[in-house]
Amino acid sequence: MTDDPAAGSGFLEHGPLGGSTEAAAIIDAALVRRLLDQQFPQWSDLPVTPVLPGGWDNRTFRLGSDLSVRLPTGDWYALQVAKEQRWLPWLAPQLPLPIPTPVAEGRPGLGYAHPWSVYRWMPGVAASSAAISSQTDFASSLGRFLTALQAVDATGGPGPGEHNFHRGGPLDFYAAEAVAAIEALGAEIDGSTVSRLFHRALDSSWRGDPVWFHGDVAEGNLLLREGQLAAVIDFGTCGVGDPACDTVIAWTLLSRAGRRTFRASMPLDPGTWLRGKGWALWKASITLRGALEAGDRSAADVSRRVIGEVLRDEEE
Repeated sequence: MTDDPAAGSGFLEHGPLGGSTEAAAIIDAALVRRLLDQQFPQWSDLPVTPVLPGGWDNRTFRLGSDLSVRLPTGDWYALQVAKEQRWLPWLAPQLPLPIPTPVAEGRPGLGYAHPWSVYRWMPGVAASSAAISSQTDFASSLGRFLTALQAVDATGGPGPGEHNFHRGGPLDFYAAEAVAAIEALGAEIDGSTVSRLFHRALDSSWRGDPVWFHGDVAEGNLLLREGQLAAVIDFGTCGVGDPACDTVIAWTLLSRAGRRTFRASMPLDPGTWLRGKGWALWKASITLRGALEAGDRSAADVSRRVIGEVLRDEEE
């Protein structure tokens, strides 16, 4: 859905704790071509091109110049198709930035077991691959977008569950995983400080009515044009509930000045900001543990930096 092949790789992406994660059929351009020819022959003359590198939860293909095809890689991710088809057209006109536009919903077939989607192609380059011209302007635009998203009527919206890996629910769903990672990291991090802060976040809870959240506000899902925030993509983990998970970008991407602007641009209470730190520490801890076990120094450095930003923000 974007000109940037890296888009869609979000910091908060997290696979299922069990169950199928891979469709039986090989998801390639040939399969997409056959599915389109069978179900949407009006697009048979449009070329199909893989968007590389492929994502974890979906494989994306460009269809001609104006469309994209998105196929879930497993059962859990397939739950997101109907949700996006239902809710994105409802959300779009109430938001200050463009979001993906569903064009058609495909059916399982030809050995591929899941529903799938056709979207409008969204021009832009992900913030993971391009320079942000002004951190404060970017943070302010993002804060306005998330504030507008939270203001949309949440009646009947999808609550936390398997479809979004329990985003919007209590942080304690991942508590055991986070605690185990923090303990296993030992001297790799300031484990006692991280543990105390994480448990403080666990003690906080959302007390308001459910609100809309994106669920994976990450640099790969924020599109830029001329260095400015231009669109927000990949609503697969969206839902209604606690919006704390949407604040994680404050420590994964934003500078100190950007973080201050971001926080000031939204009606955030201290508890929501604290739980956002908890979400960030959970993912950074498990990612750091995995990176160290795999010998991936680059990924380890990213996770260490996130933990450091969270702790620095706490000191301030």
